[in-house]
Amino acid sequence: MTEGNPPRDMPLMEVKPGNIVLFHPFIPKEAKDEILDTLNSRWIGQGPKVARLETLFSKAESDGHPTLAVGSGTDALHLAYRLCDVDEHAEVIAPVFTCTATNIPFLYERATIKFVDIETTSMNIDVGAIERLITDRTKAIVVVHFGGMPCNLDELNRLEKTYGIPVIQDGAHAFGLRWRGHPMAHWSRYTMYSLQAIKHITTGDGGMLVINSPDTDLVKKAQRLRWFGIDRDKKQGGIWENDITEVGYKYQMTDLGACVGIAGLKHADWLLEHRRKLLACYERQLQGIPGITYFAGSVLNKGLHYSHAAWLCTILAERRIDLQRKLYEKGIETNQVHYRNDRYSIFKKFVKRGEFPNMDSVENDYLTLPIHHLVTEENVAYICEQIRQGW
Repeated sequence: MTEGNPPRDMPLMEVKPGNIVLFHPFIPKEAKDEILDTLNSRWIGQGPKVARLETLFSKAESDGHPTLAVGSGTDALHLAYRLCDVDEHAEVIAPVFTCTATNIPFLYERATIKFVDIETTSMNIDVGAIERLITDRTKAIVVVHFGGMPCNLDELNRLEKTYGIPVIQDGAHAFGLRWRGHPMAHWSRYTMYSLQAIKHITTGDGGMLVINSPDTDLVKKAQRLRWFGIDRDKKQGGIWENDITEVGYKYQMTDLGACVGIAGLKHADWLLEHRRKLLACYERQLQGIPGITYFAGSVLNKGLHYSHAAWLCTILAERRIDLQRKLYEKGIETNQVHYRNDRYSIFKKFVKRGEFPNMDSVENDYLTLPIHHLVTEENVAYICEQIRQGW
């Protein structure tokens, strides 16, 4: 294990002919018409387009459960944590490897974070290690489906039912994921989707919070917290009393952003099919290369009970930095994308030395390869051939 910060990655690659960049936003042509329609209307902030996106998203991705559009995936997670009564007295169980957006909102509430190591077969949280960390102070269990490869939702659903502790799915990578035929929101009380710039579907920046609970008051509370603690429906109906009884935030999505999301949803099936084809190409062509372990989860195995969301293709590479430099010189952008959270000073008080052996074993070796709507199967073949030639 290398002490201190991980080795530096390459600088961002310029978008130009011949380069294969790691990420690229998907903005369909229809978005321009949606935006023009909104610019000619009364609403550019949270208005009818946000409501329309919520309805469309709920129908397409959330089993019809109530869905709130917010300014970011981080906003959605923070709202879910508030709905779980996470505060300075609470303990929460969370992955050590994830975007910091998963765990930073816990610091807002001064909760105690119990980090969990990764699985040895993926970069996902070790679901089998969660149960022994549960105490009577545990208010939430948070998991991330890294790269679009699902965690064991059967076991997570069992934990939620057995202990009555909400499971919150950080689905930032997992638009389109299915487990036993159902969207991930079917399997836990709270699910976040990210609509940030480079995700499957984007609103420029944004997120969705899906609430799967018979308690309708949770939805109403989330809607209030999204807007300063104010009941917007009552206010706009002209019967609002000028009182706020709980601290809220300015977490709403705008209609301008929703326009891009509405347009993007029309292409969701094609986007997922394309990305899964690319991931399948990687899975076939990266096998048997010395020094490389394909680490992204299978899309070729037809007997699986899940559908991969195919947001990232991750490999383990010996001398990862050398491979990364070679690929950069060949016009191929790669990166590690996320880092283990225990390396950041803001989380130091929640970790001990030697706690995460699985993360230690791969922290310098994992690397993400390009996979998005502009990448072709020919691009994947070229990337894999460059890797096969050695570094």
